Amino acid sequence: MGPQVPLLGLECLRCGALHDDQRLFEGCPACRERGVSVNLSVKLDYAALRALTPEDIPRSPRSLWRFRALLPPLSAEPVTLGEGGTPLLHLERLGRQLGLSRLYGKDESRNPTWSYKDRLCSLAVTHARALGARVITISSTGNHGAATAAFAARAGLPCVAFTLASVPETMKILMQAYGAAVVACDTSEARWALMREGIERFGWYPTSGYVVPPIGSPPFGIEGYKTIAYEIAEDLGWTAPDVVIVPSSYSDGVAGIWKGFRELQALGWTKSVPRMVAAEPHGPLANALTKGLEIPEVVSGGPSVAFSIASPYGTYQGLAALRSSGGLAERITDESTLEAQRVLARDEGIFVEPSASAALGALLQLAGRQAIEPDALVVVMLTSGGLKDPGATHAWLPAVPRASGTFDDVLRTIRGSYGLDLGG
Repeated sequence: MGPQVPLLGLECLRCGALHDDQRLFEGCPACRERGVSVNLSVKLDYAALRALTPEDIPRSPRSLWRFRALLPPLSAEPVTLGEGGTPLLHLERLGRQLGLSRLYGKDESRNPTWSYKDRLCSLAVTHARALGARVITISSTGNHGAATAAFAARAGLPCVAFTLASVPETMKILMQAYGAAVVACDTSEARWALMREGIERFGWYPTSGYVVPPIGSPPFGIEGYKTIAYEIAEDLGWTAPDVVIVPSSYSDGVAGIWKGFRELQALGWTKSVPRMVAAEPHGPLANALTKGLEIPEVVSGGPSVAFSIASPYGTYQGLAALRSSGGLAERITDESTLEAQRVLARDEGIFVEPSASAALGALLQLAGRQAIEPDALVVVMLTSGGLKDPGATHAWLPAVPRASGTFDDVLRTIRGSYGLDLGG
């Protein structure tokens, strides 16, 4: 198995306080007493791994657990479905259109439940098993819930998933199919309150956050997102990209990926770190950066085609990652999000849901303002597959025509419905 990095504790991202209690799911107690909601982060002693090199990372199995030497030491065997090892694809055609010759997409739809939430849940449920948890719980609009349910099933643990009544039926079916007891609530705040009661009364283990204002998911789960940075750097010959764009709600992915790149630089495996960009429908992080706020304030919400990341809340962990990386937040429109979904599918053969195409949607807007250098090496995180929300895609697709008559009639039908002249 090789060496594992020693665990020093859970560190507050704001005040730096170190805590030994691994069940501190509600963030830093000291900051909370001061009225500031801040997540904790797993602190590891990387000085103990100074002799470790990239050559020491095994090539197989092709999963995130190849990087176990850089992950928190856990007493339980990994709860795994083969997550990780997703491809980094050169988006050459899109890059030419945008004037970006080094544009890549990290296709996380290749994970077991078709989203990057599998990385978080593999670590979180493994940690839950190490703590002896008897029930896993989650508050989710879909992807996180499906991943939690799948990994709970893999661990042989029951799962209770609190969701919103308004989420697409596809998402509810996914969670139920993996065995979760799914309960729908009218508001996010209502589901968080119910989830808290299960945690406080019965010791259920949460794979997501549940406090108001949100702080993000539990620290051990966020460690799974570090492996995205490891894989990207490895595929680029242990080079960090210049820019990484991530769809963001409570910024678990932004914070975890940024942490992974910082650790690679600290180990000397890469020379630089990227600028992190958060793609968000309502812009709480963009608002906080513009106003110079220490913590994000609640902004106006509303419906969004990228519903699973459409939160009016931002988090301290996301804001800290953007500031420390010299990055930014981009408020995305429904139009750019759907255009990004369309061009990804038709020009590159990658079909993702709107909440995943949000990263490319942000890039379309940034490139339109010439806010990205033409020679920048850019990675957009494509976080989940397109069939998670087929209703949104259906809105920009034509009705499927019926075939009738001769082959020439079919050619005319194709030309009329799809604008393709295939008659030679």
